[in-house]
Amino acid sequence: MQIGRGEPSVRDNLFGGAGTVLVWDLLGARSAAPFTAVLACELSEAGSVGRHSQQRDAEIVIGLTGCGEAKVDGRALPFGPGAVIHLPLGAALELVNERTDAPLRYLIIKANSPG
Repeated sequence: MQIGRGEPSVRDNLFGGAGTVLVWDLLGARSAAPFTAVLACELSEAGSVGRHSQQRDAEIVIGLTGCGEAKVDGRALPFGPGAVIHLPLGAALELVNERTDAPLRYLIIKANSPG
């Protein structure tokens, strides 16, 4: 199942994690204020995205397929289809794909914070 158009950006060991994340920029160069990015992502089997903070934009991360865990500011949350994680400015996120036989797919929607 492809979740984006064209060739994805390939990011290995993102933020000190393990494995590969394929990233499709769904918004591209279009303007859609206050949104700054819409990214479709696919985290490889048993992969992880290391801890990182939201420094420029707030984010919503939406689970599409797979089974994983999200840690928000160190608090573990189940992450899979239909999960919605809100990350205000300054929040720290880690993601883990708990499956060894399938990728974890999700959307990231970034927006300017009011103020």
